[in-house]
Amino acid sequence: MSGLDGWTRRQLFRRGTLSLAPIAWSSLRQQAASGVSPGATPLPPRRAHFQPRAKSIIYLFMIGGPSQLDLFDPKPELIRRDGEVLPESLLKQAKFAQIQEKQPKIMGSPWRFARYGGCGASVSELLPHTASMVDQLAIVKTVKTDDTNHMFAELLINTGWRQFGRPSLGSWVVYGLGAEAENLPAFLVLRSGMRPRSKRANYGNGFLPSKFQGTPLRATGAPILNLASPQGFSTRRQRESINAINAINRLKLKSSGDDEVAARIASYEMAFRMQSAAPELLDLADETPTTLKMYGITDPAQPSFARNCLLARRMVERGVRFVHLFHGDWDHHTNIAGGLPSQCQQTDQPSAALVKDLASRGLLDETLVIWGGELGRTAVAQKSDKANVPVGRDHHIDAYTMWFAGGGTRAGQTIGGTDDLGYFPTGESWHVHDLQATLLHLLGLDHRRLTYRFQGRDFRLTDVHGEVRRGLFS
Repeated sequence: MSGLDGWTRRQLFRRGTLSLAPIAWSSLRQQAASGVSPGATPLPPRRAHFQPRAKSIIYLFMIGGPSQLDLFDPKPELIRRDGEVLPESLLKQAKFAQIQEKQPKIMGSPWRFARYGGCGASVSELLPHTASMVDQLAIVKTVKTDDTNHMFAELLINTGWRQFGRPSLGSWVVYGLGAEAENLPAFLVLRSGMRPRSKRANYGNGFLPSKFQGTPLRATGAPILNLASPQGFSTRRQRESINAINAINRLKLKSSGDDEVAARIASYEMAFRMQSAAPELLDLADETPTTLKMYGITDPAQPSFARNCLLARRMVERGVRFVHLFHGDWDHHTNIAGGLPSQCQQTDQPSAALVKDLASRGLLDETLVIWGGELGRTAVAQKSDKANVPVGRDHHIDAYTMWFAGGGTRAGQTIGGTDDLGYFPTGESWHVHDLQATLLHLLGLDHRRLTYRFQGRDFRLTDVHGEVRRGLFS
């Protein structure tokens, strides 16, 4: 572009952003002539590999490992043998994270179970709201992971790899399908309670371009940092500034072909659109008192898991492709009798309300809702090193429970089972790679074809593993 001959980028920025408007305008006119729109979505929708069953995912990730034995997988044998030493045959095979005792003792669940719905699924008294909608769920009792350490188990289920550096599930989904929402990111993240041990890696882009990373919304203060315009800075002036900056960025992109420059352009454009879209999304004033009560929201402005569930519904209504909710802490090595009911009280009603709300609005068929953590809890009691501290449960990785709703899944079924002590699967085992392959399949993506070339080879979410579990489908 002749208007920039002899200028360096540093000199241009020293002139000031607004003084670049004539140069930017020239660039924008050229783009308009070539049919390129500066306001086009940075992640246009992409064709799926085959007909999808779901359009979007809401993943309710329970940090720390909910106890399947106290919530979804009742074991009368544990109650009958409560206090007995774990059999030697099982002790040799058990994979404990923290238990050091040579003779750990079996612990039965102190909570009652009952069967609910037409499907007769067993649910603990701690989850009355979930129990009320079991006919809308597919419950899988045999999810398996590889690592008893929280950080690495989180990485494996959310990125497909037990080390840092790989793209997250949400990033792979957006890479494969693009976006539908023009004014909001395709991948949004909501957090309540503790943060994951592996932090941003659970929703990071890894080696994919930055435009595919998850965008976290903060619970307090500005939902997204640096989104608001400075005081006295009009919308028109903001638009002119972004036009000018991105005109220069496009010149750099043309000369370098650098994906990160393209991501920077997309970031500026999305940020401008979000200045009006984000406040409207986060304002619950248009939600009815009945809806707020259904989710258990008493103060719409107060951060909570319940509020995040309602926001997740609003997000998929507006075309957001992947919504990842993180909530914890479910890591009850001690005092499970006090800690588990507290977590259930915070999450049971909102989780059920989300599924029911999506169904009532005709969104559940195209929205896949997932509930579960990175691992489960063991069948034996874990004692604390400190005196007078109530017992808990250690980590368990060979068979734990997750549930799924909507998005083409077959509702009202329970898949798999475990032995009398809840240790090993008696039905088909679902490795987390199988889970990932199945979720992608529901979105119309073949996990073997969804690849990205990096450092000389093609990578995929499931690495060289993964089997689509078609029993989940309707």
